[in-house]
Amino acid sequence: MGLGTSIFLIAVGAILDFAVYVNTPGFNIHTVGLILMVVGVIGLVMSMVFWGSWGGFHRQAVYNDGVAPARRRRRVIDEEID
Repeated sequence: MGLGTSIFLIAVGAILDFAVYVNTPGFNIHTVGLILMVVGVIGLVMSMVFWGSWGGFHRQAVYNDGVAPARRRRRVIDEEID
C-alpha cells in the first residue's frame, strides 16, 4: 500500500465517520469509517518505515581516508606486421 492509497483511506474513513449521518440496522457506517482510518494510518506508517528500503533511490557513500585511489595499469602491445 502506498502513500496515496493510505491518505485516500484515511480521508474516506474520516468522511464516513464524521460527515455521514445514517442509521442502518445491523451495519454501523461509523465503525466502517473508523476501521478505514485505522488501516490507512497503519499503511501510512508502514510505507514510511519501509521507504528507505525501497528499491528506487540509492545513494552510495564513498569514503577517502587520504589514500589516493588505485590506478589501473594498461598494457599496450605494439605488434609490427611485415
